[in-house]
Amino acid sequence: MQEDLVIRDPGQFKALGHPLRHRLLVALRQRPATLGQLAAALDATKGTIGYHIKTLERAGLVRVASTRRVRGGTEQYYEPTSERLRIAADAPVGGDFLVRAALNEMLPPDESAPDITHLRHVRLSTEQARALAASLAEFSDQVPTGQETGVAYGVLLSLYRADIPTLPL
Repeated sequence: MQEDLVIRDPGQFKALGHPLRHRLLVALRQRPATLGQLAAALDATKGTIGYHIKTLERAGLVRVASTRRVRGGTEQYYEPTSERLRIAADAPVGGDFLVRAALNEMLPPDESAPDITHLRHVRLSTEQARALAASLAEFSDQVPTGQETGVAYGVLLSLYRADIPTLPL
């Protein structure tokens, strides 16, 4: 299994912070694609896509997967440098970065499809929190990905310290 790309550099976060670049990276998780294919999928110009792909490439988030000769030119297929990204513990941002990204891609509810979001607050010891975090990471490894057909869903798992007041006894 390929290693997660651990992001910590501010340039990587800046590259991922643009909504179109985030969408490009998500689209490339399906399979390698050319600028033309990405432009068609995202309803943008090839020039715009090319600019944003180069930004992602400089940040180490995408790379050229393969090339092929086409009508006297060379067509490049891009892919993510890693199957998954993980935010480093010492990164300048935290889970809120991923929550904002998920909110930006979230579609309105659809009666024909499940749309389930749960928020629960719990009080845990540090050991319990670590065990739960490990369990969530293990669960996320088991979620199927990469299918060409079907409806796209996002899965956001987060264990975060919450600013919840403690009532006196």
